[in-house]
Amino acid sequence: MRLGDLLIRAKLITEKDVAAALERLKTLGGRMGDHLVAIGAIDQAVLDGFIHRIPKEPKDIAASGIEETELLALFMKAIYSFGLSTIAQYAEAIKLPMPIMIDLTQLAIERQLLYTLGSRNSESPIGLTYALTDEGRRWTQDAMRRSGYVGPAPVPLADFIERVSLQKPTNERITGERILSALSELTLADSVVEQTGPALNSGRAILLYGPPGNGKTSVALSFSSVFQEMIYVPYAIMVEGQIIRFYDPSVHIPISPLEGGEDEGPSFIRHETYDMRWVTCRRPFVITGGELSLEMLELRYDKEGRFYEAPLHMKALGGCFLIDDFGRQLVSPTNLLNRWIVPLESRVDYLKLHTGKTICIPFEELVIFSTNLEPEDLMDPAFLRRLPYKIEVGPPNLEHYRTIFERECARKGLTLRDEVFNFIVYMVQEEMGLELAAYHPRFIVDQVVATCQFLGRNHELKSPYIDYAINNLGVRRKHKSETDSDQQPERTKKPSDVNMPSGVFDES
Repeated sequence: MRLGDLLIRAKLITEKDVAAALERLKTLGGRMGDHLVAIGAIDQAVLDGFIHRIPKEPKDIAASGIEETELLALFMKAIYSFGLSTIAQYAEAIKLPMPIMIDLTQLAIERQLLYTLGSRNSESPIGLTYALTDEGRRWTQDAMRRSGYVGPAPVPLADFIERVSLQKPTNERITGERILSALSELTLADSVVEQTGPALNSGRAILLYGPPGNGKTSVALSFSSVFQEMIYVPYAIMVEGQIIRFYDPSVHIPISPLEGGEDEGPSFIRHETYDMRWVTCRRPFVITGGELSLEMLELRYDKEGRFYEAPLHMKALGGCFLIDDFGRQLVSPTNLLNRWIVPLESRVDYLKLHTGKTICIPFEELVIFSTNLEPEDLMDPAFLRRLPYKIEVGPPNLEHYRTIFERECARKGLTLRDEVFNFIVYMVQEEMGLELAAYHPRFIVDQVVATCQFLGRNHELKSPYIDYAINNLGVRRKHKSETDSDQQPERTKKPSDVNMPSGVFDES
């Protein structure tokens, strides 16, 4: 990724700024960042701070933080597994710079693990091709038995911890404009919006609660677009001689270069400084539901591969971790909450290796609990106290219900007349005995359209199509009094029976 792309993604400069700086770069040479400062696109201090947060490329094997024998084993396993033959291929496979690749290649040759096949019109080691010796194959197979991890070189645990602290969510200030933009597709009470900002900026745990079908999950998911800063996540982490695979494409979304951008020349930021063992990503947003178990919150050791997979909440570091449908997990709420007490309170977590060694990692992420159960039934007062932000996402009022209905009707090309809306509200509340919920409008509109399509008729909000849809919101239950005429209460009449336009409820 180029410097201009990163700065644009961070909203520190614009594409026009990059274009202007490129013109100067083509004429005067030098570095992209210097030209951006020269044209006033960015302040030097801001640029320096941005570049400071980018992982720096190691200059030699010692600077990588990984022992020479560990790197050599990873180097040989990549050659053996992928059939590599050139130093450029080695560098691409394990994400280390050319100087280190040259040193590892020379070390392998000295140990008679590799031999030179020939040159590609070059005397430089980079231009040569290499192959495994018989001893190299035996040595590599033995290394594979000790650890089956093959891929990018890991970063030391200490570097990972430092990086997590540099890019914790609270380092990014969330504004009201960002929240309004993220929630723009939802119709919510003002109180929900007003409570969201302080909760997000605090970095503390959030509890979203309320009856089902009113947008708790949608509110939580919208938080993913509130954060704009990029972070850097490692492919893998080395701790106590063990490798933990960290980067997960299903969780970590890489930030790709802008399409159609011009080439900034051979320089990446300051070409020699970027450590390719880190992936530039958006802040992660990890979601787990009823499948969550305590085992998923611990390091998973692959006995065949002999390396670890980072747990879900560890992969969420720097971002958000949503526990959806809290209270319906495989693990009991009490056991799950006991597992989270220390991380939520002290901002650190402890994970155990299969060797018995315990490691401590930062717990810098925003944890969101979402539930439609009563919070007091799920947790005791002591744990409720540890959730400083409790946001109720309740049912919509009549005005909001109408707004949601109109939006859903517009989506399907339907017209919502006043008398139709009033009939729907009556049917939901009086006939079905249900509380208004934010999911009703889409549910009803989609079912009406589906019925019309099946019958081959024009899409129209009318009875009996509306009745069918509303009946599917729940199950009609006979009143006990219906079997005892002497005790049968007087039922409220339908709006159609009291001055409602007959055309709305035409059964034909």
